[in-house]
Amino acid sequence: MKRLVLLGFVGVAWAGGLRAGTGAVKVTPPLGAPMAGYFSFRGVSGVHDDLWCRALVLESDGQRAALVACDVIHLPDGVVQAARALIESGTGLSGRAVMMSATHAHTGPEVKGEYAEWLPGRIAESVRLALGAMQPARLAAGEGEERTLTFNRRFVMTDGSVGWNPGKKNPKIVRAAGPVDARVGVVSVLGEDGSALATYVNYALHLDTVGGTEVSADYPYTMERMVSAALGGTAMFTLGCAGNLNHIDVTTARPQKGHGEARRIGTVLAGQVVRASAGLEELPGAPLKVSSEVLELGWAAHTAEEVVWAKGVAAKYGQPNAGPFLEMVKAMRVLDVEARKGGPLRAEVQVVTVGRELAIVGLPGEIFTELGMAIKARSPFRHTVVVSLANGHLGYVPDSKAWGEGNYEVVTARCVEGSGEQLVDTAVKLLKEARP
Repeated sequence: MKRLVLLGFVGVAWAGGLRAGTGAVKVTPPLGAPMAGYFSFRGVSGVHDDLWCRALVLESDGQRAALVACDVIHLPDGVVQAARALIESGTGLSGRAVMMSATHAHTGPEVKGEYAEWLPGRIAESVRLALGAMQPARLAAGEGEERTLTFNRRFVMTDGSVGWNPGKKNPKIVRAAGPVDARVGVVSVLGEDGSALATYVNYALHLDTVGGTEVSADYPYTMERMVSAALGGTAMFTLGCAGNLNHIDVTTARPQKGHGEARRIGTVLAGQVVRASAGLEELPGAPLKVSSEVLELGWAAHTAEEVVWAKGVAAKYGQPNAGPFLEMVKAMRVLDVEARKGGPLRAEVQVVTVGRELAIVGLPGEIFTELGMAIKARSPFRHTVVVSLANGHLGYVPDSKAWGEGNYEVVTARCVEGSGEQLVDTAVKLLKEARP
């Protein structure tokens, strides 16, 4: 049974005199650092493009909120809390008013050890720089649509099972097992002269395009550069609910891996952002609010016999890629949950709102797209952006339908069935409370 810990409203302010600022710092790891994203070791061999931590701070009548996006695989809870503490002590901005998310780049570092100890200071520095660049501003919001880039990676197969990444041109594919969220959320921060200070972009598409051992921010690298060149100011990418989405079009045999593919995706997405920017709705002066709530979710269950089995699998295969994929995935999940037995599985749901029109929701973990779409459908705000991998990392969070279908995301999920729906209900509750 869930226990809700209410953090409540951080504050309310009238945004007639809105101010905003941006800051960015490099978070590129050193050569040789272990890379994240796969089940076997890779060390950084070079740098294709630097990784960044970008911050956007909004302020109105004393109330401030910071939106931070980092080009890393995820942000562990310890990193989030350490960064919030540094931000609060160094700037006075409430740590609870900071939403920080990961873009989920698979060509970045593992966020552990020395890197995890170093990263909070870089996050805090990006916010400090943004606070130092504050100037009068106004907001505009809207969305585009891009259906040619993102695909559901779960498929109903001819035998009735649900496959995961079953391969291009696979004749056993019947249909996609779920939808995609093709909406491109765009929030523009404008200066007094109407020029763009920042463009905040949200899109639901997994970042695993490049591969290899060179550091890269993947397709957002191209998107952010092109949007900044076209519109001016800073562009920053946040990941939508893409837990079951990726860039693979199974209807074609065309190769889709490498920097060329990342450039293609980033270019197409940038075009949609620039196109959407021409029709954004300018938001009137309105209150700025930040609220959050922490849920305590249940851990995925396993038996004592499964622990013995998982230890045997790990000992037998040694390296994760040496054995059957799903067998290793389950063994790793069982051993991970067993190691954290008795500890809470906390999940923070955070909402930042501006007036009656704009809401930004932060959810921890790799959230199935159906859950993000449900929040948007039930939100009382005209423009609702849902950011995944925000303020911590739960791992995969499938919807209830997927739990009955199985395969990778379900096998690896650390949380219990129904956790995704709890996140949705809590987000909707906070959204309804926040709307003035």
